[in-house]
Amino acid sequence: MKICAVELRSNEAIICLLTKENGLFDIPECRSQKFIMQDMLDNEQMRKFQATFAKLLEDYQVDRVVIRTRETRGKFAGSAIGFKLEAAIQLIDGVEVDFMTNQEIKQKMKRNPLGIEFRATGLRQFQEAAFTTGYAYLC
Repeated sequence: MKICAVELRSNEAIICLLTKENGLFDIPECRSQKFIMQDMLDNEQMRKFQATFAKLLEDYQVDRVVIRTRETRGKFAGSAIGFKLEAAIQLIDGVEVDFMTNQEIKQKMKRNPLGIEFRATGLRQFQEAAFTTGYAYLC
Protein backbone atom coordinates (compact mmCIF):
# COMPACT_ATOMS: atom_id res chain seq x y z
CA MET A 1 0.00 0.00 0.00
CA LYS A 2 1.29 3.45 -0.91
CA ILE A 3 0.07 6.43 1.07
CA CYS A 4 0.56 10.16 0.98
CA ALA A 5 0.71 11.55 4.51
CA VAL A 6 -0.20 15.22 4.85
CA GLU A 7 0.39 17.83 7.50
CA LEU A 8 -1.49 21.07 6.89
CA ARG A 9 0.29 24.07 8.35
CA SER A 10 -0.93 27.61 7.72
CA ASN A 11 -1.10 27.86 3.90
CA GLU A 12 1.03 24.75 3.21
CA ALA A 13 0.29 21.10 2.61
CA ILE A 14 3.47 19.23 3.60
CA ILE A 15 3.60 15.69 2.24
CA CYS A 16 5.50 12.45 2.58
CA LEU A 17 5.01 9.33 0.47
CA LEU A 18 5.35 5.98 2.25
CA THR A 19 4.86 2.35 1.35
CA LYS A 20 4.79 -0.79 3.44
CA GLU A 21 5.25 -4.22 1.91
CA ASN A 22 5.95 -7.44 3.79
CA GLY A 23 6.54 -5.45 6.96
CA LEU A 24 9.16 -3.19 5.34
CA PHE A 25 8.76 0.56 5.00
CA ASP A 26 9.99 2.51 1.99
CA ILE A 27 10.08 6.25 1.34
CA PRO A 28 9.87 6.70 -2.44
CA GLU A 29 11.40 9.75 -4.11
CA CYS A 30 8.86 12.50 -4.74
CA ARG A 31 9.07 15.60 -6.90
CA SER A 32 7.35 17.76 -4.26
CA GLN A 33 7.60 17.98 -0.50
CA LYS A 34 5.00 20.70 -0.04
CA PHE A 35 2.34 22.71 -1.79
CA ILE A 36 1.90 26.38 -0.91
CA MET A 37 -1.29 28.40 -1.45
CA GLN A 38 -0.51 32.07 -2.08
CA ASP A 39 -4.02 33.52 -2.18
CA MET A 40 -6.73 31.66 -0.30
CA LEU A 41 -9.51 33.78 -1.83
CA ASP A 42 -8.61 32.99 -5.42
CA ASN A 43 -10.78 30.18 -6.83
CA GLU A 44 -8.32 29.55 -9.64
CA GLN A 45 -5.49 29.01 -7.14
CA MET A 46 -7.62 26.49 -5.23
CA ARG A 47 -8.46 24.60 -8.42
CA LYS A 48 -4.78 24.61 -9.41
CA PHE A 49 -3.81 23.26 -5.97
CA GLN A 50 -6.39 20.48 -6.24
CA ALA A 51 -5.38 19.54 -9.81
CA THR A 52 -1.66 19.55 -8.98
CA PHE A 53 -2.22 17.44 -5.87
CA ALA A 54 -4.44 15.00 -7.81
CA LYS A 55 -1.79 14.70 -10.55
CA LEU A 56 0.89 13.87 -7.97
CA LEU A 57 -1.32 11.16 -6.44
CA GLU A 58 -2.01 9.72 -9.90
CA ASP A 59 1.63 9.85 -11.04
CA TYR A 60 2.89 8.08 -7.91
CA GLN A 61 -0.06 5.65 -7.82
CA VAL A 62 -1.03 6.57 -4.27
CA ASP A 63 -3.71 4.32 -2.73
CA ARG A 64 -4.73 6.57 0.15
CA VAL A 65 -4.17 10.01 1.69
CA VAL A 66 -3.77 10.35 5.46
CA ILE A 67 -4.19 13.80 6.97
CA ARG A 68 -3.01 14.76 10.44
CA THR A 69 -5.96 16.49 12.09
CA ARG A 70 -5.72 19.93 13.61
CA GLU A 71 -7.59 21.52 16.47
CA THR A 72 -10.58 23.66 15.53
CA ARG A 73 -10.18 25.97 18.54
CA GLY A 74 -7.54 27.21 20.90
CA LYS A 75 -3.85 27.93 20.70
CA PHE A 76 -3.05 25.21 18.15
CA ALA A 77 -6.13 25.68 15.98
CA GLY A 78 -5.79 25.19 12.25
CA SER A 79 -6.12 28.16 9.92
CA ALA A 80 -9.07 28.75 7.62
CA ILE A 81 -6.93 28.10 4.56
CA GLY A 82 -5.76 24.80 6.06
CA PHE A 83 -9.34 23.62 6.29
CA LYS A 84 -9.94 24.71 2.69
CA LEU A 85 -6.89 22.71 1.57
CA GLU A 86 -8.20 19.72 3.51
CA ALA A 87 -11.56 19.97 1.75
CA ALA A 88 -9.87 20.31 -1.66
CA ILE A 89 -7.92 17.09 -1.01
CA GLN A 90 -11.03 15.25 0.22
CA LEU A 91 -12.96 16.23 -2.92
CA ILE A 92 -10.45 14.76 -5.39
CA ASP A 93 -12.32 12.08 -7.33
CA GLY A 94 -11.27 8.51 -6.61
CA VAL A 95 -9.08 9.35 -3.60
CA GLU A 96 -9.63 7.72 -0.22
CA VAL A 97 -8.82 10.09 2.66
CA ASP A 98 -8.34 9.13 6.31
CA PHE A 99 -7.55 11.28 9.32
CA MET A 100 -5.35 10.66 12.35
CA THR A 101 -5.40 12.67 15.55
CA ASN A 102 -2.25 13.59 17.45
CA GLN A 103 -3.32 11.22 20.23
CA GLU A 104 -3.67 8.28 17.81
CA ILE A 105 -0.26 9.03 16.34
CA LYS A 106 1.38 9.21 19.78
CA GLN A 107 -0.18 5.88 20.82
CA LYS A 108 0.95 4.12 17.64
CA MET A 109 4.46 5.59 17.87
CA LYS A 110 4.70 4.41 21.48
CA ARG A 111 3.77 0.84 20.49
CA ASN A 112 5.84 0.91 17.28
CA PRO A 113 8.87 3.17 17.79
CA LEU A 114 10.98 4.09 14.77
CA GLY A 115 13.91 1.75 14.31
CA ILE A 116 16.07 4.62 13.04
CA GLU A 117 16.51 8.32 13.74
CA PHE A 118 14.39 10.64 11.61
CA ARG A 119 17.52 12.20 10.08
CA ALA A 120 18.44 8.83 8.58
CA THR A 121 15.25 8.80 6.48
CA GLY A 122 16.65 11.35 4.03
CA LEU A 123 13.57 13.54 4.42
CA ARG A 124 13.69 17.24 5.24
CA GLN A 125 13.11 18.34 8.82
CA PHE A 126 9.83 20.09 7.96
CA GLN A 127 8.44 16.73 6.74
CA GLU A 128 8.78 15.02 10.12
CA ALA A 129 5.14 15.47 11.20
CA ALA A 130 3.86 14.20 7.84
CA PHE A 131 6.26 11.24 8.05
CA THR A 132 5.22 10.26 11.58
CA THR A 133 1.57 10.50 10.54
CA GLY A 134 2.15 8.10 7.65
CA TYR A 135 4.34 5.78 9.70
CA ALA A 136 1.75 5.59 12.50
CA TYR A 137 -1.02 4.95 9.96
CA LEU A 138 0.84 2.05 8.35
CA CYS A 139 1.79 0.42 11.67
